[in-house]
Amino acid sequence: PGVDPVEAAAAVAGESSTATWTVVWTDLLTACDIYRAKAYRVDPVPGTNDQFFAYIAYECDLFEEGSLANLTASIIGNVFGFKAVKALRLEDMRIPFAYLKTFQGPATGVIVERERL
Repeated sequence: PGVDPVEAAAAVAGESSTATWTVVWTDLLTACDIYRAKAYRVDPVPGTNDQFFAYIAYECDLFEEGSLANLTASIIGNVFGFKAVKALRLEDMRIPFAYLKTFQGPATGVIVERERL
């Protein structure tokens, strides 16, 4: 019972990328298909009957460079209130090195930051 896992993964991908964009005249200037997230794989969770891992890919251009707030708000912002799925949990994120390089990091090194803790 419930939503097909592949359809649910596609819906989550859409909801967390371009599906909630408001249609305005500038849509003629932006190819939304380029920015739409893609659910490219769905695997069952071992030992369960109704739980699945969904793998979703995003274009880096969808996110503001150097902004962790933008990245997390885009990927996990409103999708956790999405009614199409019973439960949702972010297990892992892999971020391309080219996008990671846009983050400045702490003003001091990791040693100083650890000492502050």
